[in-house]
Amino acid sequence: MSMARDLAATRAFFGPRAATWEIKFPDDGPRYRRAVADLAPPAGGAVADIACGTGRALPELRAAVGPQGTVIGLDVTPEMLGEALARGRGEAAALLLGDALHLPFADAVLDAVFAAGLVAHLPDPVAGLRELARVCRPGGRLALFHPIGRAALARRQGRALTDDDLRREPNIRAALGAAGWHPELVDDGAERYLVLASR
Repeated sequence: MSMARDLAATRAFFGPRAATWEIKFPDDGPRYRRAVADLAPPAGGAVADIACGTGRALPELRAAVGPQGTVIGLDVTPEMLGEALARGRGEAAALLLGDALHLPFADAVLDAVFAAGLVAHLPDPVAGLRELARVCRPGGRLALFHPIGRAALARRQGRALTDDDLRREPNIRAALGAAGWHPELVDDGAERYLVLASR
C-alpha cells in the first residue's frame, strides 16, 4: 500500500469517528493525565502530541510545560483537529495538520513527544519512530501510549494477541533501538499501555 493510500485509509477511518470519539471513550482522561505525568516534559519546554486526535493530552501537556512552554498537537485527520478546536484545545496548543512520517519541524527542536495510539497506524513503524527521534533534542523523551492495555484492546477489536505485535515488549524495544531511542519502561498492563524512551 502506498503512503498516500495509508493516509487516505487513516483519514477514512478516523474522520467519521471524530465527533463521537470522546463520547465512546469517556473515561480515558485520568489515564492521559497519568501518562503525561510519567513523560514529565520540562517546565518551559517544547512538546508535541503526534496523532493528537481530539487533543485529550493537550491540556495536560500545557499544564506540564506551563505558560512559557510550547505545545503542538499534530494529526493527519482534519475532523479530529476540528473536534479538538471545538473542545477548546486550541487554547492549550497550536494545532497542525500533518503526517507523523514527515513532521513539519526542524531537527532537535522538541524536549518531548507524546504519541497515543500512533505506532499501530504507521506503515513503517521504525521510520516513524526515527522521525520522532529526529525532532527531539539529545535527552528528549518519548511516550507511546494507549489508554487500555494490549490484551483489552485486542478483545475490544475481536482479535487475538500475536507474538509479532509491534507493541509486544521485545518488539517495541527492538524497534525503538533501531530508530535511535533508548527504551526505559514498557508498561503493558491491563489498565494502559505506556512505553517511555529517551534520545
